[in-house]
Amino acid sequence: MTQDLLVEERGRVLLLTMNRPESRNAMSMAMAHEIAAALDTLDSRPDLSVAVITGSAGTFCAGMDLKGFARGERPVVEGRGFAGLVRRPPRKPLIAAVEGYALAGGFEIVLSCDLIVASREARFGLPEVKRGLTAAAGGLLRLQHRVPYHLAMELVLTGRMWPAPEAAEVHLVNRLTEPGEAVTEALALAEEVAANAPLALAASKRVLVESADWTLAEQFDRQEEHVNPVRESADAKEGARAFVEKRPPKWTAT
Repeated sequence: MTQDLLVEERGRVLLLTMNRPESRNAMSMAMAHEIAAALDTLDSRPDLSVAVITGSAGTFCAGMDLKGFARGERPVVEGRGFAGLVRRPPRKPLIAAVEGYALAGGFEIVLSCDLIVASREARFGLPEVKRGLTAAAGGLLRLQHRVPYHLAMELVLTGRMWPAPEAAEVHLVNRLTEPGEAVTEALALAEEVAANAPLALAASKRVLVESADWTLAEQFDRQEEHVNPVRESADAKEGARAFVEKRPPKWTAT
């Protein structure tokens, strides 16, 4: 890994810090590939359960690096999309810790996450229409399912800044913090998630994400494909034993 992305392991939690402060952490092609590699690590290692993604120097991400774009670079990873993330997020839970600005592609990274922690001073926005562009890295596809339809339409068509307290009012933000505390709170939330069974976490996320377009007739059968292996896992047996024995479970992701 280069210094564009800082990667740190905190027990079962992987902390990813976008580290291009000179450009407000604007997404470069190199950083996109580094994020994709880090998320591959997250998904492949049984000792990691959840990741937190944040930005350095008091801001999250200002979107695509326009200087790189002018040179013909696009921060897109084949199969994973913009930022190595938005088209195919990780199988395991991902938490955004937002300070400062999360704009354009930066907001689309946030929308790709499963949980969102934000400072009261954070600002979200999809200003693409102001630049003759569209929010094509998931903003148009995801925002309408995260907030009321007419609010999503207003944010897209005006491109206005959206303060984090307003986002929290419509439950886009899970936890609102004082400035400078987003990462600390996100790590605490990640620890709360990581205390649970890894296989159950991944399967639960998959059903929640994929079941939106399942018909009523097929919902339970399709759910069973994902949850039955969890039910038959060693971790399920361990969870039951730990409950009976009144001790913390020891997960093996098997």
